[in-house]
Amino acid sequence: MASKGILKSLFVPGGILLLAVVLLLSGGLLSITVAAANFYYYAAFAAGILLAWRFHSSRVLFAIIMLMLSQRAIEFFSAGRPVSTGPGSIAFEAIAFLLPLNFITISLVRERGLGIPAITPRLLLLFLESVFVAVICRPGETTGPVILHTAFLNRSLFPWTNIPQLALLAFAVAFVVLLVRLLLYRKPLESGLLWSLVATFLGMQANAVDRIATAYWGTAALLLAASIIENTYVLAYHDELTSLPARRAFNEALLRLEAPYSIAVVDIDHFKSFNDTYGHDTGDQVLCMVATRLARVNGGGQAFRVGGEEFSILFPGKFMKEVVPHLESLRTVIEESRFRVRSTPERRSAPRGAGRRTDDKKNITRRKSTHLRNVPGESSASDLSVTVSIGVAEPSPKAREAEQVIQSADKALYRAKKAGRNRIETASESRSRTPRLKSNIA
Repeated sequence: MASKGILKSLFVPGGILLLAVVLLLSGGLLSITVAAANFYYYAAFAAGILLAWRFHSSRVLFAIIMLMLSQRAIEFFSAGRPVSTGPGSIAFEAIAFLLPLNFITISLVRERGLGIPAITPRLLLLFLESVFVAVICRPGETTGPVILHTAFLNRSLFPWTNIPQLALLAFAVAFVVLLVRLLLYRKPLESGLLWSLVATFLGMQANAVDRIATAYWGTAALLLAASIIENTYVLAYHDELTSLPARRAFNEALLRLEAPYSIAVVDIDHFKSFNDTYGHDTGDQVLCMVATRLARVNGGGQAFRVGGEEFSILFPGKFMKEVVPHLESLRTVIEESRFRVRSTPERRSAPRGAGRRTDDKKNITRRKSTHLRNVPGESSASDLSVTVSIGVAEPSPKAREAEQVIQSADKALYRAKKAGRNRIETASESRSRTPRLKSNIA
């Protein structure tokens, strides 16, 4: 499932969209005219700018403006002809080097909206780069700065491209940086930047100004616009904290269920006590840790965060007796997990000994991994453990609809809580599936 998620974040929608464009333009499947290329170009850039403005995405807006200025600068200095010599060639070399560096910058900076403090430094950077390109492309100039077209390797190794070697190196570095960030964060905007970089490279490779190149420039803008739409979808259907599918996705998944299926309701034991004792930051850590384990559930299940500390797992095509072993394995994995937390300001400001009394009162166990000192201003490190209670149900003569199955699972969860927590109850049984309870588990 993790591999499937990586592939999806890598290729959907940017990789698939760019592949389709490459096949159409380079595979001879579509003969595009200059007028059609120009219309596509302007439509893609207009859509990208409008979406970036509407969703307050300064990163995408900056990237689209950068692409437009770059393409227009090359076209202006080359007088609309294929790049060969003179100012057009100089502009081509400089922009081919600056573009990937700007992509890296955009990827690394944080999204800060479209406020003046956020966009001013980026617009200033574009202005300075524009001035630099204009200065080195003065009328009468035939060659640009030597560094831009220096050959580090034998030129015979690169007969397939007019892009200078320094710019090729910059594109390669930018591709690696963007790919690593995409694999680390799996964000649609990172995917959009990566594939927009590739489309930009193809546009530069196509001599930057002809109709095919214009189509690739437009595709680069379209990929950025698509990343905004995909990001909006992710925010609507996924929980931002845990990255699990959220309640809206859960409700739609229920509509697709057909018997047989099983639904498990998972609730974190004593979660409020974690928040009260260690602070909401620690509570968020608990949620993320549990969500990570739930996302790896076996048996064909898919986990959702449906609210607060409550999660649901859907098992399409599975009977209840088939999923219980997988849920038991999941419960054990969570029970045996430990994570280290440092005391929050709320805990440090508490009177000496108050935290321990609260822990005892609310049955939260803390396993000390280092010597804890109640000294104001110092942080204490602890290993915390967490458990979950699970209720599971399947359709029955008395509960045929999905909502009724969820209610049956909720009742089973309530029995698990009432029986001592850290266990699984099924809708058809009143006894615990996990009679063993450890005294040192929260």
